[in-house]
Amino acid sequence: MIAISVFERIFKSKKTIPKTAQSELISGTSNIFSAWTGNAYENDIYRSAVDAIARNAAKLKGSHVVKYGNHTKCEGDCKLNRLLQVQPNPYMSAFDMLYKLVTHYFLYNNAFAYIQKDDRGHVSGIYPIKALNVQFLQDHSENLYCKFLFEAGKEVILPYSEIIHLRRNFNDNDLFGTPNTALNPALELAHTQNEGINASIKSSANIRGILKFTQIMAPEKLKQEKEQFIKDYLQIANNGGIVATDQKTEYIPITGSNLIIDDKQIEAIKTKIYDYLGISEKIVNSSYNEDEWAAFYESTIEPIALQLSLEFTRKILSVREQAFGNQIIFESGRLQFSSNATKINLISQLIPYGLLTINQALEILNLPQVNDGDKRLQTLNVVDAEKANKYQLSEVKEK
Repeated sequence: MIAISVFERIFKSKKTIPKTAQSELISGTSNIFSAWTGNAYENDIYRSAVDAIARNAAKLKGSHVVKYGNHTKCEGDCKLNRLLQVQPNPYMSAFDMLYKLVTHYFLYNNAFAYIQKDDRGHVSGIYPIKALNVQFLQDHSENLYCKFLFEAGKEVILPYSEIIHLRRNFNDNDLFGTPNTALNPALELAHTQNEGINASIKSSANIRGILKFTQIMAPEKLKQEKEQFIKDYLQIANNGGIVATDQKTEYIPITGSNLIIDDKQIEAIKTKIYDYLGISEKIVNSSYNEDEWAAFYESTIEPIALQLSLEFTRKILSVREQAFGNQIIFESGRLQFSSNATKINLISQLIPYGLLTINQALEILNLPQVNDGDKRLQTLNVVDAEKANKYQLSEVKEK
């Protein structure tokens, strides 16, 4: 067997490097992106918050659909849907791909994925890319390319049209999201607090005193007494921190002050990080109610879903395909996080008006679909508006 690296397998068809030059940006800012070195992911508060967002965003379901007008929607290419919903590449599931993309999105404010295509131009894989450095280039026809530099020193140049690029805090630069340097002060404070807590715990295990010998001893005897002292009082077994002395020794206590961590300060830093990322502590700890989840979904998850939908649509589908109603959408029923009482109450209100089919109601309740369940039921107490107008007009004519 011949060992082939993942890098070679993904970019095996990208052997020809086009003649390119650095692209000039409208704002005059840099066209080079480097992974932020703030080590935010090493902070437990930041990591838990990003993990909570990524886990919930990874529940989004990507689908290729075809819309006819404003009413009808049907499933599109089944192969493309399998890539979006099950396995985008041989190394990860659809959940893993979205989790990685969203994690990069919040760590670097930029997330990249390579759209691999076969010889016929059909999408054959989608690979998230984590590069140390990304540079925008353009050829003589002003087509954009991305030059990716990886940890092993390898690099590859790919057409920007084949790159999924998600940007957060898209402001200062024409092509990249702004780095998370605004959060550096809070992360530095959090790091200082963690160091202080560690130092406080370690210092609390020390004996807070000095044993002074009141008589002169030979060096060998002093060394022996010292070793015996360490054995008796500085071992883990001596967890009481008490030293026994006699007339030949004098114990001098050392008054030390333990480092006290301010709980309010910790909460303030935690809140600052959570606010920056658009999440609350209750979402992180999964102790939210329906209203808190709805607020988080609308303010954080829904914008990510919209950005994914637009970027996947414009990069995977041609302009002609889009003109004929082809779209890629990422969506998730927020009702799946509601209580059963809320679901049943909503279904009982919507079905009589024909707003839900039986199968749609069963899907909300996480129950299997049934035959002929796509029919819409409607109460006889509700009449078509056009028929109501005709009925009223006929009454007026009779009068």
